[in-house]
Amino acid sequence: MNDKKNYQNNNNTEDDNIIFGKNPVMEALKSGQPINSIYISGSGSLFSKISSMAKENGIVVKNVDDKKLHQMCGSVAHQGVVAACACAEYSTVEDILENARKKGRDPFIIICDEIEDPHNLGAIIRTAEAAGADGIIIPKRRSATLTPTVYKTSAGAASWIPVARVPNLVSSMEYLKSQNIWIYGTDASGADYTTTDLRGGIAFVIGSEGYGMGKLVKEKCDFLVSLPMAGHVNSLNASVAAGIFMYEAVRQRNK
Repeated sequence: MNDKKNYQNNNNTEDDNIIFGKNPVMEALKSGQPINSIYISGSGSLFSKISSMAKENGIVVKNVDDKKLHQMCGSVAHQGVVAACACAEYSTVEDILENARKKGRDPFIIICDEIEDPHNLGAIIRTAEAAGADGIIIPKRRSATLTPTVYKTSAGAASWIPVARVPNLVSSMEYLKSQNIWIYGTDASGADYTTTDLRGGIAFVIGSEGYGMGKLVKEKCDFLVSLPMAGHVNSLNASVAAGIFMYEAVRQRNK
C-alpha cells in the first residue's frame, strides 16, 4: 500500500489528521513529525517499539480496542496502530519565556486547565495572540490539542504563538513561579479582576468548561480573580472569560 494512502483527515477523533499502519507510524516517529497521541490495539515487539519511541518523545500512548481504530479509520487496514497528528509544532515552557525575553518585557502567559472543547481552545489561542501573550500552556491529557479544528478556530494564530504541552500543569506552575511569574487563577471566589494588579510577569489559569480549575491547580495559584456576574447565568464561556481577563492585563500593562 502506498504510504500516502495511510494518511487521512478524519473527523471522528478530535478532528485530527491521522496516520495509520505500523510502518507509516514508525516513520512518522523517526522523522519527528508533531503527534498528539498514538492509539494501539495490537501487541508484539513492533508495537512495543512504537510505544517506547512515542513515550520517549513525550507523546501520549492510548491502548484501545480494534473498534476504536475502525471508528477512526473506517474500512481501511489500520494494522493495529493509529497516530493522531498535530497541525502545528509544540513548543516548551522555556520557549515561551524566551519569547518574552526577546520582546524585552515581563512574561504574559495563558495556562489552560483541561479546556476540552477545541473551539474554546482555538478561540483562546486567537485572543492570546491578538493580546500579545507570549504563549499558551496546555496539559497532555484531558485537553483539546492542536487539531485542525483548533487551528481553524484560532484563525491561524496557532502558527504565531508558542503552545507548550506539558505532562503536569502544577509542576509547570512551580517552574514559572521560580522565574518570578505570578499565577492568577480565574475563579468565582476571587477578587474583582479590575482591582487586581496584573502588571509584571503573570500567568492566567483558565479552568475547564464544566468544572473550572482542578483542586491542585487552584491551590498552586498566587491569586484568584473573578468577573462580576449580574445576570441569571452565573458563568461565561471559557474563551470569552479568558479574553476579558487578558485585555484587562493589556490595559494595565500598557499604562
